[in-house]
Amino acid sequence: MTILKTLIAGGQICLKRFYATSPKFIEVTQDNGIEIISMARKPVNCLNTELLNELKLLISEAQNNRSKGIILTSSLPTVFSAGLDIMELFTTDKGKLIDFWRTLQDTWLTVYSSAIPIAAAINGSSPAGGCLFAMSTEYRVMVEGKHVIGLNETQLGMVAPKWFKDVYISLLGYRQAELALLKGAMFKPEKALQLGLIDELAKDKADAIEKCKNYILSFDNIPGLGRTITKVDLRNDLIQWLKENKKADTDNFVNYVQSPKVQDGLKLYVEYLKKK
Repeated sequence: MTILKTLIAGGQICLKRFYATSPKFIEVTQDNGIEIISMARKPVNCLNTELLNELKLLISEAQNNRSKGIILTSSLPTVFSAGLDIMELFTTDKGKLIDFWRTLQDTWLTVYSSAIPIAAAINGSSPAGGCLFAMSTEYRVMVEGKHVIGLNETQLGMVAPKWFKDVYISLLGYRQAELALLKGAMFKPEKALQLGLIDELAKDKADAIEKCKNYILSFDNIPGLGRTITKVDLRNDLIQWLKENKKADTDNFVNYVQSPKVQDGLKLYVEYLKKK
């Protein structure tokens, strides 16, 4: 069962819309030229193929529409994202697993390499895959409280992929990331701020969004081309690594998840959830 836990593992709003491809999975509002993208897949924003595809599309559209920037957040009150959706993993369909993992890779690449400023308003717990997407933005503001954030894979008998770990290392520094990954540590907001996993604390979600807006608007007088080239250059090593190793990374994931031990465990967990 421990293996499974990590796999599941201000201004006036001028427009609000839902996308028909995955109803209510993501809500989008526009404020002062900034796209606020709120994950809205109850109960805990588990990352499935549909949500990931919509997130990728919306970020691409925001860039194409020359938005000032993007704020990634959650419409749920106590969670940012609980990580990967177990139902995407509980399958013997190799094609489905490949599609899911490639979608996760592509969506992450879209977030991590966004040409326009992107910030995360983290309004709840954010383990594993949720942590990945939060820390892959440029700026992170986390609401104070009892919720936690971190890559907890090793605590639960798993290994985070290279592209998870390398982003962690870039924020925490090698030694702190090494300790955190070895222990599978989860951090409360104050500790996450101390370590550099987040950039600011906020008293509530509205405050977090306002601070993310301030970050994005701070680039109003910075030429966009120079900013974008600098960002891509800073992040290019990991971007290129994943692009060149997508198949091997996917094969590793599929081979692991399709093992009888993991599929048997997934079956037990799904049956447990149905009884709740």
